[in-house]
Amino acid sequence: MAEEEAILGFLQNNDEIPHSGQFAVEHELDHEEVKNVIKSLQAFRYIEAKLIKREFYDLTDEGKKYAAEGSPEFHFFSAVPEEGTISMDDLKRMLDPWVFNVGSKQAPKKKWVAMGQQVSRTVEHVEDKVKEMLLQIQQGLELDEESLKSLKTRRLIILTEKWTGYSEVKKGPNYAPKRRSFATDLTRENLQNWEELEFKEYNFNAKGQPVDAGHLHPLLKVRKQFKDIFCQMGFEEMPTNNFVESSFWNFDALFQPQQHPARDSHDTFFLKAPLTTRELPEDYVARVKQVHESGGYGSRGYNYEWKREEANKNLLRTHTTAVSSRMLYALAKGPFTPKKYFSIDRVFRNEAVDRTHLAEFHQIEGLICDRGLTLGDLIGVLQEFFSRLGMSKLRFKPAYNPYTEPSMEIFSYHDKIGWLEIGNSGMFRPEMLQPMGLPEDVRVIAWGLSLERPTMILYETENIRELFGHKVNLATIKQSRICRIGIEAA
Repeated sequence: MAEEEAILGFLQNNDEIPHSGQFAVEHELDHEEVKNVIKSLQAFRYIEAKLIKREFYDLTDEGKKYAAEGSPEFHFFSAVPEEGTISMDDLKRMLDPWVFNVGSKQAPKKKWVAMGQQVSRTVEHVEDKVKEMLLQIQQGLELDEESLKSLKTRRLIILTEKWTGYSEVKKGPNYAPKRRSFATDLTRENLQNWEELEFKEYNFNAKGQPVDAGHLHPLLKVRKQFKDIFCQMGFEEMPTNNFVESSFWNFDALFQPQQHPARDSHDTFFLKAPLTTRELPEDYVARVKQVHESGGYGSRGYNYEWKREEANKNLLRTHTTAVSSRMLYALAKGPFTPKKYFSIDRVFRNEAVDRTHLAEFHQIEGLICDRGLTLGDLIGVLQEFFSRLGMSKLRFKPAYNPYTEPSMEIFSYHDKIGWLEIGNSGMFRPEMLQPMGLPEDVRVIAWGLSLERPTMILYETENIRELFGHKVNLATIKQSRICRIGIEAA
């Protein structure tokens, strides 16, 4: 290679190459190739060199004006009398508008003047360093980082070129006029002539090529943690393989009235095909219709005409509580047995997407069905659950749900956003449970949580769209930490 021969040959008779760019020009070589060769020779310690970087700037139109006429703050300062004061109105009349507008901001910032209705000097003499720096750039001189930053902030200069090269290129400890050739392969011929060859040293510390493999998404990691915690606490997973649900199981069975805003197309995705469900348990439908219209089980109901055609409409489920209603109905058919159920799966809501909301997200559903349960049991279970996840800062706020009473919203603390709602909870109402056929003394505590928002807290993500959707940064997924959890022994 011509560049390598030129560099090694030049150093044989000279102490150093002062500048790689100048060397390339003098020897009619491509500077990019010269840099690559220097880098390679430096790796094998044939030479030693220093990497240098330079940025070239040009003045903006405003910068050229400052360089020619002086900075506005200097003119503003010069217009203030050496002794005494001058009014702002007088200064405004004396100075050009651009000098007054910019100078009245920059001069006080540099503590050259005291501002008020009257303006006075606070120093006797100032230097127009802005003009000096701009003139230096015009002359091709280098400035320190702080000076460049101040000029760039005021948009007085613009970057025109970036340059990299090497300086002080000298002989290294392994220097030779010509690069030695090493054998790198253990071929049959090389092994037969091994005494005549010099083999390249094997680098046992070199890293291999990155493994081309998939990476777990942060949502999948936290989902696995949730599932492990549920299983450790004795919960049984519910089947959630039906994204399409009927309005009956999604709303009516949960004692949610048919005129509720959540049933509007602005909040729920309704299907066009198939438009309605094929079959529902008729005896149970009749009991649900009755409790909606006229009440029962200690309730007055909603006192409206319940319509079967509304219950038949198909939709993309808005919550996995529809799965809970199916499981409780199945549980009520046989002799009662206490149960702990959970599910983690996708739900759909016609919501505007922002930093904390998605139209398609995951819900974590949990419920305990037993006799004698209270609201204190619900709070205790939630505190234990989230403490195992490493989220100890919790708050509970009273809320309203059509199918739970009492009800609570659950909040956890995000270090960058603050208190963030992560779920809803409560005790299922008798109007929901008893039409299913569950005994009167059975109580159900339940909660529905987001998967995305706890993941945001655990991974310190400020925008939910960084976790889910087409704008996700794949590099973030590859680099995301395992996010291990610690579980204290009971």
